Amino acid sequence: MTTSPKGHFPCDHSIFSVPDDCSTMASLSPVISSMLHLPTTSSDRTSFHALIQLSYPCRGERPNMIRVCKRTRCVASAEKTSKSAIDFSDPEWKTKFEEDFEKRFNIPHMSDFFPDAVSYPSTFCLRMRTPVSEEFAQGYPSDEEWHGYINNNDRVLLKVIRYSSPTSAGAECIDPDCTWVEQWIHRAGPREKIYFKPEDVKAAIITCGGLCPGLNDVIRQIVITLEIYGVKKIVGIPFGYRGFGNELAEIPLSRKVVQNVHLSGGSLLGVSRGGPNVSEIVDSMQERGINMLFVLGGNGTHAGANAIHNEVAVVGVPKTIDNDILLMDKTFGFDTAVEEAQRAINSAYIEAHSAYRGVGIVKLMGRSSGFIAMQAALASGQIDICLIPEVPFELHGPHGVLKHLKYLLETKGSAVICVAEGAGQNFLEKTNAKDASGNTVLGDIGVHIQQEEIGDPADVKYIDPTYMIRACRANASDGILCTVLGQNAVHGAFAGYSGITVGICNTHYVYLPIPEVISYPRTVDPNSRMWHRCLTSTGQPDFI
Repeated sequence: MTTSPKGHFPCDHSIFSVPDDCSTMASLSPVISSMLHLPTTSSDRTSFHALIQLSYPCRGERPNMIRVCKRTRCVASAEKTSKSAIDFSDPEWKTKFEEDFEKRFNIPHMSDFFPDAVSYPSTFCLRMRTPVSEEFAQGYPSDEEWHGYINNNDRVLLKVIRYSSPTSAGAECIDPDCTWVEQWIHRAGPREKIYFKPEDVKAAIITCGGLCPGLNDVIRQIVITLEIYGVKKIVGIPFGYRGFGNELAEIPLSRKVVQNVHLSGGSLLGVSRGGPNVSEIVDSMQERGINMLFVLGGNGTHAGANAIHNEVAVVGVPKTIDNDILLMDKTFGFDTAVEEAQRAINSAYIEAHSAYRGVGIVKLMGRSSGFIAMQAALASGQIDICLIPEVPFELHGPHGVLKHLKYLLETKGSAVICVAEGAGQNFLEKTNAKDASGNTVLGDIGVHIQQEEIGDPADVKYIDPTYMIRACRANASDGILCTVLGQNAVHGAFAGYSGITVGICNTHYVYLPIPEVISYPRTVDPNSRMWHRCLTSTGQPDFI
């Protein structure tokens, strides 16, 4: 086998588990549940290792896992245990569940596929005060006495509440008896051993989807941390996956370039939805010599990252202002969105309170998840009605929203409504229109409520601050979150992990396999304590 001038192996793109008609990253959904299974018998493992040594005799080469799997006839499957498949009459069900969970959340690592993969002492050491030599002539500097590294066996507990009954508010139970089952996930941070020589790395960063507060903060920290490891070749890919097209040139990045980018909103690299298919992306990366990729985006973006993570080291940083990524406490930009929404809510309150029978309506982000609307309502204390996609409601009738709104006007003289953009879509005319990511274009529920017959007279003001919020600079809370996420993304890539994303779980930072966090959007639990707190604050009834 021959290598390309840049050290990558020729790619047979037909072996990607992607539809033949894949034209954008939105069409990658079939790949997100695929799990790679290696040979299990001793003879198979022997032939597998012999194949690697035969095909890749030079230990300095980093072989292509996809191609190796094709030769050994590894198959992709989705063997995930669902709750409905668990036999609770089996006395060993708990042990089996824990074993299955450990397999599902085991994050891909180079050494899993290549036992002979070479590791090096980490070039990341905060006790080192002199610049790292470009040539590393004396080997890789290390400080064995520095106890700042994370052990590969460190774990973080996924669930921390032990529910005693399925009827407890917000209960998340595996079996009918709410048996306590420990679920452990990988702790994020720098490792003592790394699997890349910094001088051989060309790292790239992309930002996909829509704008979100904190994008520049994450970009900045990824660049700074890469330079601390000793990486000299760092580039930004403009406008998301579209930037892998031939017409767009990469953007050289360094600490000098990114030093102050976090002081403004938006993305230094630009954003876009959609993009080339997997084959074109991989070809572009090989031509550019990219062997480490950092992907900032939501579920669709991570699906694309998961499809190519066997070609290069790919680490994701979840970017969704809606806070709808599974298993994580929150995603960056969410706190800023809640804070900035207060301006719109306060303006709506002043408008409504100052008018005769005034009504203020504020529409906030949230296609399928109402976290921003819920938390913004809870934070403001000025909301009378909060409507989110997860909680159905009626507009008309004796228990409808409009009936309660008229009651508020009669008793208080004014009212303020906070509604998530995905709420009440059943009242709007359906369209077949799609955006570039393949998402259905939603109707405007805020305008619909504004045009309803509320009463005579009623002075209705409608505010949609969506684009003002998305373009904001990250606040202090999000700034810290972005900083740690960016640093841990680099630590994960150098530690040899790929096909992972970094997040915060129970206040600790963790690595998670991409398929586990993008299988479906996280949503507000209508029986959760947080939603109950919101209802307590607004005083609204059930609208059913």
